[in-house]
Amino acid sequence: MTNTRTNEVADRRAASADAKAALLNAYRTAQAAAGPAKLARQAERIAIATAREERRFERERAKLAEQSRIETEAVERQAAAEAAAMAEADAREAADKARIARVIEDEAARKAERDRRYANRKARQA
Repeated sequence: MTNTRTNEVADRRAASADAKAALLNAYRTAQAAAGPAKLARQAERIAIATAREERRFERERAKLAEQSRIETEAVERQAAAEAAAMAEADAREAADKARIARVIEDEAARKAERDRRYANRKARQA
């Protein structure tokens, strides 16, 4: 049997338009059917994004708290080091003063002993 259908340009255009209309209707139907699922996915994405932002803010807060704690510890260590240096300087100064005082006392004792010997010698000569 021979092909009795003629494939005219108008027939091909009509078939193409019908196919395009069918595809468009299928797309619209799929969009309408997927609407609630799409909204659910979108809501889920928004929830995930807000949770991610909250975690990021929490990490930043923790980082700032840790940084301030480290800075506070550094300040305390520096103050302790300065206090230790000041105490060491005071102790060194006190030791120097004590050594000077001992030298002065020893010198005064030697002078007093020398004066006593001189006085004894003068007493024996007289």
